[in-house]
Amino acid sequence: MENYKNIEKELIETLQLTRRPIAITFCQSTPHDVAKFTGTQPSSCSFWRLAAEGQVFFTESPDHYNCSIGSYTHNIPLPQERAIELEQTLGMMTELGYIKLEEVSGIPKLEQTPRAIVYAPLADTPKSPDIVLIMGQPVSISLLHEAALSAGISTKDSLLGRPTCMALPATKKGSVVTSLGCIGNRVYTDIGNDSCYMTVSGLDLTVIMEHLKKIATANDTLNKYHQERRQALSAS
Repeated sequence: MENYKNIEKELIETLQLTRRPIAITFCQSTPHDVAKFTGTQPSSCSFWRLAAEGQVFFTESPDHYNCSIGSYTHNIPLPQERAIELEQTLGMMTELGYIKLEEVSGIPKLEQTPRAIVYAPLADTPKSPDIVLIMGQPVSISLLHEAALSAGISTKDSLLGRPTCMALPATKKGSVVTSLGCIGNRVYTDIGNDSCYMTVSGLDLTVIMEHLKKIATANDTLNKYHQERRQALSAS
């Protein structure tokens, strides 16, 4: 397995992150080397916040039932007695003009229902992650995006909006996705209004990291160049 401790350290230092990047792994069997989540959370993205705070755990389908939208994007069928909640939530969003019903079919969802989902800070992940989720300011996320482009990695779904959780299945189909973050996600994760997300396929993380330092150095040099150019060419 990759040295994820070093990768997390480099990500935090290079991108000046205030939240730890997290690892998400979709499992088709129950992991016996990871603690089962206990308690209740209001949304699927709430588990991102817990992992960023340092917790390592796995969830099962019932842990996601409180979030009808998250259950949809994670391909987790709601039990019969709660199935109407998705319709009610979408109905409210449609009535508010937040979303159009015809958009729902285009929202990415996992192709297969996971038996369990492991969440952890990247440095502490017990398994090679399917997805690495990074939370940061746009200037930091742009460096990751440029590193992905430098590495020849791209995706047609390069910028997503609501719901934020659709970035996970979109990343499973692509490689790198940037998400602006939706209002629900900001409430449930406490992510700042000045921050957004990038999700990276675990398989592509190493090659992106190989390009990140070069991109960060290039941006520092270009920053100095543009500052000097602005000063030289600006009229007093």
